[in-house]
Amino acid sequence: MNPALDLSQPVVALGGTVFTLGQMLAGAGVLLALIVLWIVIAARRNARHRAELLEESRQRTAEAEARMAEILKAQSEMHGRMASMAEIFGSRQSELNQAIHQRFDTMSNRLGQSMSEQQKSTHENLAKLQERLAVIDTAQSNIQKLATDVVQLQSILSNKQTRGAFGQGRMETIIADGLPMDAYSFQSTLSNGNRPDCIVHMPNDAPDLVIDAKFPLEAWNAIREASDPNEASEAAKRFRRDMEVHIKAISEKYLIAGETQDTAFLFVPSESIFADIHEHHEAIIQRAHRARLVIVSPSLLMLSIQVIQALLKDARMREQAHLIQTEVLRLMEDVSRLDDRVRKLQTHFGQASKDIEDILVSSSKVTKRGQKIEAMDFESERAAMAKSAAETDNAKMADSKTGQLRLRVVDPEDD
Repeated sequence: MNPALDLSQPVVALGGTVFTLGQMLAGAGVLLALIVLWIVIAARRNARHRAELLEESRQRTAEAEARMAEILKAQSEMHGRMASMAEIFGSRQSELNQAIHQRFDTMSNRLGQSMSEQQKSTHENLAKLQERLAVIDTAQSNIQKLATDVVQLQSILSNKQTRGAFGQGRMETIIADGLPMDAYSFQSTLSNGNRPDCIVHMPNDAPDLVIDAKFPLEAWNAIREASDPNEASEAAKRFRRDMEVHIKAISEKYLIAGETQDTAFLFVPSESIFADIHEHHEAIIQRAHRARLVIVSPSLLMLSIQVIQALLKDARMREQAHLIQTEVLRLMEDVSRLDDRVRKLQTHFGQASKDIEDILVSSSKVTKRGQKIEAMDFESERAAMAKSAAETDNAKMADSKTGQLRLRVVDPEDD
């Protein structure tokens, strides 16, 4: 066993102060008591703090529950709204889908119609294009043919003999189309031995009209083919000289007094040449007029032929005037006979009208007599009915005892 503790025994010396064991134990007890007190105070504070925390936790829990309830309520409302919105969105989606389908169908129909119309229009345009291409091909072939004809015409005009035949052919065609065969002659011989291209026989034993178709085209072609002004001037001089020589030859050969007309025709086979001569060569026109020569184009020759044709018709009508007069006299005789027959027919119509009037008078008399007879019959019948009624009343009064009813009929002839 340990010996008894000495509480006064020094244990710790701090500086000049010596602490004994008792003091140390007393200090330790005090310290322990302070620690216990602090623990108790801390426990109470902790308990109070826990209570406050618990209360605060309860409040927070209540608030959280309230908020949770509100959240649940809001969530339920949100679910309802979401459901209604989903329903609305579903209906709107269906309406939108339906509208989209309708628009898509409409657009499809329109697109189909547009494509069909476009296809139809394309086919029509292609058909028109083919027609136009066919027309173009035809025109191209005509142009090629015309070019060939122009080349042939140039070859014809380059030859003097064929050129004269070309003008002669055009002139003969115009005259043969406008006049009867006995009104003209080609290459006939005049009294002086010359042979003009055409002679037109005028009516009423008038002198013949001479037409010449030998137009000098060499100088004219030289004018058209001239490459510089000097060459063109020389070609124009040559053309005027050839025209003057030809005009003089026609005037001397074909204008015969009493046999041909005082004026002859110089036929130009082209309207363009005729117009150019009148526009740029007035001296040639004046020289032809002085020589009693008329330069004519195909259209002017055709017009002249039509005038001659009218004169021929008028002359033929005058030649047959006596026949017309005879026919008019016969027509007058027929009209006179027709007038006599009409007058006789008028007399017959007058007699028939008188007979019809007499028949109408007789029928009116018959009608009046019938009306009188009809009126007399009605009066007799009414009198007989009245007399029969009176006698019936008298008979009823006389035979009232026996109860018999007798009817007496009175003949109208008894009155």
